[in-house]
Amino acid sequence: MHPIFEHIKKAQSIVLSTHTQPDGDGLGSQLAMYWALKKAGKTVRVLNVDETPKKYHFLEQGQVIETFNKIKNPIKKTDLALIFDTNDPTLLLGLWPELQKNCSRVLFIDHHPPLDGYPLDENHFIDIGASSTGQLVYSLIKGLEIPMDRQMAVPLYTSIVFDTNNFRYIRNDPTPHLIAAELLRHQIEPQKVHRHLFGNHTAQKIKFLSQILGSIDYHLDGRLACVRVKKGDMEKFGLEMDETRDIIDMIINVESIEAAALFREDADNTFKLSFRSKGILKVHHLAQSLGGGGHNYASGAYIKKSYQEIIKIVVEEFEKLFDDHEHSKSRIG
Repeated sequence: MHPIFEHIKKAQSIVLSTHTQPDGDGLGSQLAMYWALKKAGKTVRVLNVDETPKKYHFLEQGQVIETFNKIKNPIKKTDLALIFDTNDPTLLLGLWPELQKNCSRVLFIDHHPPLDGYPLDENHFIDIGASSTGQLVYSLIKGLEIPMDRQMAVPLYTSIVFDTNNFRYIRNDPTPHLIAAELLRHQIEPQKVHRHLFGNHTAQKIKFLSQILGSIDYHLDGRLACVRVKKGDMEKFGLEMDETRDIIDMIINVESIEAAALFREDADNTFKLSFRSKGILKVHHLAQSLGGGGHNYASGAYIKKSYQEIIKIVVEEFEKLFDDHEHSKSRIG
């Protein structure tokens, strides 16, 4: 059995957190574990770097999530901290040193490849073959022999549905479907989950999308699509950062393209990059070279440069990826 089970069993006080700008996988897996640990009699605290985006408020049963820069009670000495959906300490910003200082042990629960140059020992629960962090939390709850209930099932289902993009990215692994089938037995009302995740566009969001999708630039003979979200765009339409997440998924659905890049300007000369591939190019190493990470075919990074510098770098790197792919095909042929 994985060492994390013993660490969780021995710990009486536990802090749970996830990466900055939390998403459906991080929040869903985190909250499912919260309710499981509460059921097991643990003292549990949920503490995140950023506010919960509006689309995930339906998960907030009991209003248990605290935001680090607004906490009224400091972090006290704690047995264990569990970090969900990342293994990158920099994505916890100022919370990371506080957890290191006040928690006897800090462990990652994640399905992203470990970062180059940041070794993780066997105590961290990392499985890059899992479809979502929620899938890993499901296995933890089962291994800890905590009976499943609706409070755990709703966020777990949210996590799996979100990170597989409605079960599109599971390849030939039946596990996400099998887990979902069990969770459905707990009256989780899946139609509501799907509506919150994928069917909650406001009129302002539609206006925003019409502007952004009309500004796509195509590169490398139309194989790469790039789109820029300027800093003022979000303010102009009154949108949250999280509401840009689905743009790149829309772009990658264009039949003629093979990869897409989204450049979201969070501050002057500061961009959040998101990369997607249809399974032809592995974009993970490109993201890592820019200080980020993610999955083979979906990854991202934060970078501080001008847009002109960044777009040049990204297009050149994608050209290398396409060339490498063509060369590998010719060698196989």
